[in-house]
Amino acid sequence: MRQYLNLKKLIAITSIFALVFSFSMCSEKEQANSSTVKMSIDLDQPGPEINRHIFGQFAEHLGFGIYGGIWVGPESEIPNTRGIRNDVVEALKALKVPNVRWPGGCFADQYHWRDGIGTPEERKSKINVSWGGTPEPNTFGTHEFFDFINMIGSEAFISANVGSGTVQSSADWLEYLTATGSSLAEERARNGHPEPYDVAFWGIGNEVWGCGGPFTAAEYITELKKFATFTNNYNPNVNTQFVAVGPDSFDEYSFGYSEAIMEAWSKKTWTWDIQGLSLHKYTRGGWPAVIPATGFDELQYAAMIKETLGMDQFIVDNSTIMDKYDPDKKVSILVDEWGTWYAPTEGTNPGFLQQQNSQRDVIVAALNFNIFARHAERVHGANIAQMINVLQAMIFTEGEKMVLTPTYHAFRMYVPFQDAIRLPINFDKGKYKAGNIDLPRVDAIAAKGKDGNIYVAITNIDPNNPASVDLEFTGHSILSVNGETLYASSIDAINTFEQPNNVSPKTIKANVSGSNISVAVQPQSVTVLAIAVKN
Repeated sequence: MRQYLNLKKLIAITSIFALVFSFSMCSEKEQANSSTVKMSIDLDQPGPEINRHIFGQFAEHLGFGIYGGIWVGPESEIPNTRGIRNDVVEALKALKVPNVRWPGGCFADQYHWRDGIGTPEERKSKINVSWGGTPEPNTFGTHEFFDFINMIGSEAFISANVGSGTVQSSADWLEYLTATGSSLAEERARNGHPEPYDVAFWGIGNEVWGCGGPFTAAEYITELKKFATFTNNYNPNVNTQFVAVGPDSFDEYSFGYSEAIMEAWSKKTWTWDIQGLSLHKYTRGGWPAVIPATGFDELQYAAMIKETLGMDQFIVDNSTIMDKYDPDKKVSILVDEWGTWYAPTEGTNPGFLQQQNSQRDVIVAALNFNIFARHAERVHGANIAQMINVLQAMIFTEGEKMVLTPTYHAFRMYVPFQDAIRLPINFDKGKYKAGNIDLPRVDAIAAKGKDGNIYVAITNIDPNNPASVDLEFTGHSILSVNGETLYASSIDAINTFEQPNNVSPKTIKANVSGSNISVAVQPQSVTVLAIAVKN
């Protein structure tokens, strides 16, 4: 009997201990989940300018990216101006798109610019062998592209054909675009544009280690020197930047490109020069792309975020190589292809690279923006792939219908960071764990905008728990705070033609006390605060 009572007593004590331990663990978990993230911003130590061109776009002749996305033709019943969709133009204006890269991508190295100028009868139809084997009518060519970017207030990033083109063709195209007083300039005028065009960037090939070649680094350098020497900008109003092809984070054949090109550049003669080096890095979870765009689980989410954060080391590695040959940072990095690459939408042509766009893509976009901004000393440009209907698009269209994606809203919220001055921001990133994947819980950047306001972007990576953020501006009083947050209750929430506002920004309230701001941010969210500060 005594043994039974002792056993009963032991069980009771053990149960109480377990209950207390469980309560303690839950309390610690709740405390960790709800603990305040303290951030401090130093307004007196401004950093470099965050070049607006890191928010560039990419429009390739691929799937419905051009035809149906930008171009419907002047005879279309869809409202258009000279064949270009009015709804798309109006939507893109709000993003203040700094530049658009065109015509590719892989398509660039099969594109011959003369096929896309002149009257409709003079245009040459081809087969798009890179993307789906579909007809390419060339009704959207050079003049239509410049008409489009003029409508949205953007600049031109032209990818020249090195793979199947010639030095003469490249030289003639840039002369056709920028010269006055030559026969090519007169031809441009006859085709409707007497004044020379402004060309901000001239890409000397695309992925020449792959679909644009393939060349070894040494073989490409020979081509690079020729193309850079004999292709000239004749427009004195713009300083065209020549961009060499650099490596891809995924293709081993491209490894060594940065070292070889920068060494060649450091020994260059006066006849040629480059101002930029292209890097490509997608978030795609292996190859071929099989990760679903929707219906994914938390482990798949965490894996894609981890891969996205690898952009930082990719830039560090290439910057280190560039610093050996270019310590003054005369040659900038342009990450002119980045973004998510998922399995294509079921029932679509896999060569059209159509995929959905979710709240997960918002987090991916914000983290890339933040990484580019942290490397603003060297990274002066980036182009998401792609603008409309392809990969991580801003916009989906279907006939006369149009919907803005979650990624579109992320770009629009970050507009104040264009040409803003980066500010030091210190915070504890915390920890978020999914399975065996360890990630930071939060990420943030800060900058002083051209309007004088301080802008802070806060990304809560954790899809399960909100975060309380305490911002400290030592020695400065807060006059006002306005903010937006981009949040959806599901990490794979999407916008559709039937529910276009399922994922869209909403205003967020923040509490101000002297030089402190406190704000609660939702899980899996991106929040941007605009702060007026009194010195």
